[in-house]
Amino acid sequence: MTIRILTDSACDLPEALARKHNITIVPLTFSIGDQEFTDRSSLTTQEFWSKCAASPVLPQTAAPAPGKFAEAYKQLAAQGATGILMIGLSRELSATIQSAETGAKESGVSIPIRFVDSRSASMGEGINVIAAAKILADNPSITLDQLATKTNEWCQRTRVFGALDTLENLKKGGRVSGAKAFFASALAIKPIIEVREGKIAEGGKERTRSKALAFLVEKVKSAGEISNLAVLHAQCDDLNVFIDQLKAVYSGEIIVGDIGSVIGSHTGIGTIAVTFHVK
Repeated sequence: MTIRILTDSACDLPEALARKHNITIVPLTFSIGDQEFTDRSSLTTQEFWSKCAASPVLPQTAAPAPGKFAEAYKQLAAQGATGILMIGLSRELSATIQSAETGAKESGVSIPIRFVDSRSASMGEGINVIAAAKILADNPSITLDQLATKTNEWCQRTRVFGALDTLENLKKGGRVSGAKAFFASALAIKPIIEVREGKIAEGGKERTRSKALAFLVEKVKSAGEISNLAVLHAQCDDLNVFIDQLKAVYSGEIIVGDIGSVIGSHTGIGTIAVTFHVK
């Protein structure tokens, strides 16, 4: 059986990793004002953040149309795939997996397609895609259903913690008042977010950036035996300092990826986060 893995661009996987593991990525779209863009291709990261800063409203993100998924399934089938595993952005955050399921019905392909809810976002989703690719590479005779089951087990063991650098995007999105955002910024309060049960939840508050980073390091340190640690960030000047801090408590490889346009639209520039699998 020739199984291919497909995901959506909210996974924020670095392009080199996606190519290395032969992963197909279907892009989400976003709009800024009346202009629509395709994630990962329309704008450079710097252009995206410049447009965000100049816009009084948040970018609006949208799941790929079912037809985009249908096209991807057809291409993979034409390339010889005999089964497809789609790993998607949490159903609690997006209609992406629903669109992927509809696209499978519209595609007309006869090969089986299975869907796994990552219950996560950004590289929290991405490390599950990589985990599935490694399982497949190590077990070439695995069935599609077995791969889906094992991947779902990894998804249940995923943890994501992030430190926001600004409340500006939350203010633009109507989640906090302008006054609250102003006072929080004046006091240098850094909100901590966590992905919990597929949803974005409040994970705490720290008074300074350095304390927020220390909080993330402590989450890694106190998690016990972990694997597949990744750092995701949105144009952070202190990235290397943070990675050095993590290396003091974790000896394995650390994957580093940019927070893309879709997730970055909601978290804002300066966000830095960790994701990993617990035992």
